[in-house]
Amino acid sequence: MNPTSPLTLAVVAIVALSLFGLPVAHAMIAGSLLYFWLAGVDMATAAEQLMNGMYASYLLLAVPLFILAAEFMNSGSIMERLLGFCNALVGRFRGGLAQVNVVQSIVFASMSGSALADAAGSGRIMQTMMTRDGRYSASFTAALTAASSVIGPIIPPSIPLVLYALISDASIGYLFLGGLVPGLLVGIVQMALVAHLARRRGFPVEQAVPLRELPRITWQAFPALMMPVVLLGCLYSGVTTPTEAAAMAAAYALLISAFLYRSIGWRDVYRSLATSARITISIGMLIAAALVFNYVITVENVPRALAAALDGYDLSPAGFLLAANVALLLLGCVLEGTTILLVVVPVLLPTAQALGIDPVHFGVVAVLNIMIGLITPPYGLLLFMMVKIADVPLRDLVREVKPFLVVMIAALALITYVPDLVLFLPRLFGYKG
Repeated sequence: MNPTSPLTLAVVAIVALSLFGLPVAHAMIAGSLLYFWLAGVDMATAAEQLMNGMYASYLLLAVPLFILAAEFMNSGSIMERLLGFCNALVGRFRGGLAQVNVVQSIVFASMSGSALADAAGSGRIMQTMMTRDGRYSASFTAALTAASSVIGPIIPPSIPLVLYALISDASIGYLFLGGLVPGLLVGIVQMALVAHLARRRGFPVEQAVPLRELPRITWQAFPALMMPVVLLGCLYSGVTTPTEAAAMAAAYALLISAFLYRSIGWRDVYRSLATSARITISIGMLIAAALVFNYVITVENVPRALAAALDGYDLSPAGFLLAANVALLLLGCVLEGTTILLVVVPVLLPTAQALGIDPVHFGVVAVLNIMIGLITPPYGLLLFMMVKIADVPLRDLVREVKPFLVVMIAALALITYVPDLVLFLPRLFGYKG
């Protein structure tokens, strides 16, 4: 690459501005505008790309609606009822509260689609429950919450999979189906690790909830547990589009919180709307910046050049998937996940398709890579969030999260090289890939 070319200077500007503390989205827009100026491209092209990308995609409306649904669930008593249900199921085993942490993430994953929403919603509650009377260390609890929150964007609905559908034109319905088994697999390996650590460290056994109480606890949580059934049932039956399903999820969460559980007021609704707006704006800025920078990448023929370079190595599909996994995991150490998804994955996607790799399979593998990056030092966003929530040193949190990284990377390898784990359910529902 020419060190004085407009593309090189634009990339240097983006990296430099990010290192100086400018948000990544703003840095990407500034670098793209620098490229337009140096390359003699009309500056209005940036606005044109924003208009074409942001306003032509009805699917993007699903993102703020899923975020809003998660906020309504956090504001009401839905989370407490779900935790009670999970405790009744697995709390009786050694290390039961730690198992509850994983199970509630699996249940909450089918409602929110966001790792950060899961960590923010249950993180404080689980931190208080597990560290009370010194039953679990604060650093282990925080590490477990961060690791289990990664399940959220893999099990449908999933905001990252919505964004992948935007850049790949893959069916969002089949992507959601493809994420279900991998998400459950990640939860299973985490629960197996917790069971191993429980025996080795002597985690406490909680007082068992009497089996006769299980029907009552299930009935109290039943309206919340029905949310994913209603959401995914409407989506896969063809009654609603993904965006309409997201709107139904938000409305359902509000209705059962306000009228059935009576646990949310006008002030809570306003707070949920304001929080959702702030999160949506930050994601929207990243999407807007990525659309402009992706235009730069396309004009410079970066995907074609990358494909030609990889052809020179004569990579097999298995070799390419290994290289893509390593690259995405390393990038996850230093970059924010949405940036990787919107900027890096579109560069890899044409080569994956040329090698015959199924786009649904590749999308789930890419999203799992990016989610693992959320708990990978030094930039793991979930690590920083749990440091604040749990008030623990980052080094202690990183030490405790390492075993979870090992088992999750093992699950990633299995999902990467056994595509049927991803494609079984989509094919069952008519997918031809």
